[in-house]
Amino acid sequence: MEEFFLGLIENSIKQHWDLPAFTDYKGDSFLYKDVADRIARLHFFFENTGIKKGDKVALIGRNSSAWAINLFGILSYGAVAVPILQNFKSDNVHHIVNHSDSKVLIAANSAWENLSAAEMPNLHYSLQMKKLSLWQSKHKTPYRIEKKFNSLFEKKYPTGVHKEDVQFHKENPDELAILNYTSGTSGFSKGVMISFHSLWSNTKFAQDNLDFIKAGDKVVCILPMAHMYGLAFEILNSVNIGCHVHFLTRTPSPNIIAKAFDTIKPVLILSVPLIIEKIVRKKIFPLLEKPHMRILTRIPFLKDKIKETIAKKLNDFFGGQFYEVVIGGAAINQEVEQFLRSINFRYTIGYGMTECSPLIAYEQWDTFRLGSVGRVVDRMQVKIDSTDPENVVGEIMVNGDNVMMGYYKNEEATQQVLSKEGWLRTGDLGTIDKDGFIYIKGRSKNMILSASGQNIYPEEIEDKLNNMPFIDESVVISIGEKIVALIHPDWEQVDSENLKHEEIEKLMQANIKELNNAIPSYSTVSSFKIYTEEFEKTPKRSIKRYLYQP
Repeated sequence: MEEFFLGLIENSIKQHWDLPAFTDYKGDSFLYKDVADRIARLHFFFENTGIKKGDKVALIGRNSSAWAINLFGILSYGAVAVPILQNFKSDNVHHIVNHSDSKVLIAANSAWENLSAAEMPNLHYSLQMKKLSLWQSKHKTPYRIEKKFNSLFEKKYPTGVHKEDVQFHKENPDELAILNYTSGTSGFSKGVMISFHSLWSNTKFAQDNLDFIKAGDKVVCILPMAHMYGLAFEILNSVNIGCHVHFLTRTPSPNIIAKAFDTIKPVLILSVPLIIEKIVRKKIFPLLEKPHMRILTRIPFLKDKIKETIAKKLNDFFGGQFYEVVIGGAAINQEVEQFLRSINFRYTIGYGMTECSPLIAYEQWDTFRLGSVGRVVDRMQVKIDSTDPENVVGEIMVNGDNVMMGYYKNEEATQQVLSKEGWLRTGDLGTIDKDGFIYIKGRSKNMILSASGQNIYPEEIEDKLNNMPFIDESVVISIGEKIVALIHPDWEQVDSENLKHEEIEKLMQANIKELNNAIPSYSTVSSFKIYTEEFEKTPKRSIKRYLYQP
């Protein structure tokens, strides 16, 4: 059982029967035995409405206890889960449901109201996420089962669901478990086929290496569960360990996160860089820029005391009882990372992608190396496609148990990234040191080739630009042979200082001049354009760069 993903989950539910499993922030709570009951009900409905093992079941809604329970219900039945991000447009959702050949759609109220059953003609039926009530069905049987469900279920389980009744699907390790459609940053989404063995490998790594997490510990789910990063380590690992997962059930703004963390005090925190950067830039850096603070930080003894005070402030923001904050999903700003290291903040940076469900590299905070994205994880191999992997940048290639089965119904796209030997081309550029630590330079698709043949990594330019006054975020692109910066100013700061448009233009010109003095001449930014709206992003908060290419 320990060598199978569903075996791990089945054992955990039985072992932690009377412990709390899921809680919606300021809402419903479920013990592990309640989760077992809900799973049994979903299985019973599937069995009596003709859903077979291997059938696809799509799932859409905000993070919630109901979402997680239905996911485990789908997987433990032996069906294939098709998680769909809540913020996908309705036409994209219709496409994914149809392309995935889903027979059932489980949808939250807020998601269903924007969808059309007529646009998903191959669905057998659709279910409301919180309870087994039908949104619609093209057959009579589901309606008949729904009408007398309680009496039929009680007949099968007259004294309720007990531990011995929890018997999940016996998986084949190479069997398809999840079909994950990712919007990515470079075009239309593809269906990533993730096996049960890949889920097991990621979950087992977390169990073996995050040994500071214990049964009963609290975790706050702030990342989208339809994305593999949050799903794997906020949900799958937490349930395997017997943790108590709390769902915010709303958009995780810094204020909501702060209130939730202060109340719940989680032991592990997963975040994307954008959340950390906003907290540091808006709540910490302004304090250090005050004139008296600048003077005090020049005095060695007081400088250390100030660092301790700031570290405590940041620790308290995250609840104060966490072992570490794991940052992943995109590159973190170098200045912010160096600041976190300088105050001994307990953070680490992981590296992964949906195609590895998601883990490629990780290292615990106290042995993590600045500037890296961690070290290659168990059951995975990494190589750099370059003549000198330690010093010459090349594409990062990975192989091992975490790697996907391929893209669903897209053999051409699969062959472009996955070799016959199982090596996956990540599209990321970087180096690897002798100890297995990976250092990422940027995305191969984003790399710009200068007129003189030099490689320009726009992420490196953006990293410097984003640290400059009145800049919130930026995208660096090439137009012809010119490098152009698209800039979204920090309008909150602009408004607070009552700056006019002409003044913003002058400030940005000064920023570009300072930037060009700090970067090689072949990557000089020739012009800029100011954006009033925030750049459009993927669920993991990466900018959709392809939308801004000429």
